Amino acid sequence: MTYEPRIVSGVEIIPICDAVGPMGPGVGKPLPDMFPGGSFPDGATWVLHFHCYLLRSAGRTVLVDTGIGDAGSPAAAWAPVPGRLQEGLAAVGVAPADVDVVVLTHLHTDHASGCVAAAEPVFPNARHVIQRAELDWVTRPMLREVVEPLRDTIEVVDGDAGLVPGARVVHAPGHTPGHQCVEVGDLMVTGDALLHPVQLADPTITYVYDEDPEQAVRTRVAILGRAGVIAPGHFSEPFVTVP
Repeated sequence: MTYEPRIVSGVEIIPICDAVGPMGPGVGKPLPDMFPGGSFPDGATWVLHFHCYLLRSAGRTVLVDTGIGDAGSPAAAWAPVPGRLQEGLAAVGVAPADVDVVVLTHLHTDHASGCVAAAEPVFPNARHVIQRAELDWVTRPMLREVVEPLRDTIEVVDGDAGLVPGARVVHAPGHTPGHQCVEVGDLMVTGDALLHPVQLADPTITYVYDEDPEQAVRTRVAILGRAGVIAPGHFSEPFVTVP
């Protein structure tokens, strides 16, 4: 699946759809405030799109999130592996060695599994930008299967930080302690700061897999107050105008 890129503040932003698939049966009540009783209506299915974003700026190539990974990745227990990130990158003329920077919005399996294969970094020349708070929090399976193989390539940041000309990372905690977004002008690549389109209309709707739901609400409100367009991780469309 291909989408038209956008250019914002001199930065080209190319969405890449890594996968499409339903939420698994074990996560049937992810938005407890959305419907009476805390679940989707009988028979309803939440189909996730797993988006990654390629940014090009001043001769630098940045990849925001790396998707679900291959058939044996940490995401295989619930996500529709294998992901198609590499096919998507190839379609726009980018090889793994061409990526200069990988930004991991957070260390959940569906956002970070695609940066490691066979215990080696998939993007051999990239620095991997991760918040210190995320590394302090990361669970053991992802520590072992993703963080450790990346150890020599990780650039640790504390809070907001410059990335490449026209883009920066913004600490956006709540979903996880070290969750971060990427801000490009009035566009925000939001990772899992927003999970479902209903949260655009009502950012106070919580998600059961947010580590700190109250902080996640504050983060969503802040993002929607400053961004004109969001580029979310799991909506059907990769670019969404903030109402």
